[in-house]
Amino acid sequence: MKVILNQDVNSLGEEGDVKDVAKGYARNYLFPRSLAVPYNQKTIQVFEARKAEIDARKMEKRKDAASLKERLEALELTLNMPAGANGKLYGAVTNQTVADEINKQGFQIERKRVELPGTHFKSVGKYKVHVKIYENTVAEVSVIVQAHVVKTEEKPETRKPSRRQGRGAPVAEETQAAAPAEAAPASEENTGSDNE
Repeated sequence: MKVILNQDVNSLGEEGDVKDVAKGYARNYLFPRSLAVPYNQKTIQVFEARKAEIDARKMEKRKDAASLKERLEALELTLNMPAGANGKLYGAVTNQTVADEINKQGFQIERKRVELPGTHFKSVGKYKVHVKIYENTVAEVSVIVQAHVVKTEEKPETRKPSRRQGRGAPVAEETQAAAPAEAAPASEENTGSDNE
């Protein structure tokens, strides 16, 4: 079913775009929210009249995207992540981690717009991340992942018996130690009875 978008719709298109979508998607989602209108002669005429206004808005968005691209590319993000001595991270740096850090710098970037080479970073280093801004405008942001070494407290060694030793091993030693002590008085009694 052909529709004309009344507003920008993420992952579908922009205002004024003609798109072919499933009937259920149009009837149940786009039309009730006034995100699109059916593609017919009446709506085509309405959008032809608004064409100059829509094109002016698109030009403004392109200018904003170019400005945002310059500001993002000037940015260098530094992430301190918990890591081991070898530089391997205990967690991973994902597009959500990078988007959160960009947003802390005063930008409004959605997680979906951040693309990492691969799905995530698992070690310390310098990386380039792509941020989709508008249409074909993509900013390349430098991300430096630094190790934040986690210090573990040293605890006194308390060893548990292994499974092979079982829980009966220490008990056996105690009974062996106790057995000669009990046996000694018995032998004294025996020697005492012999004397009488």
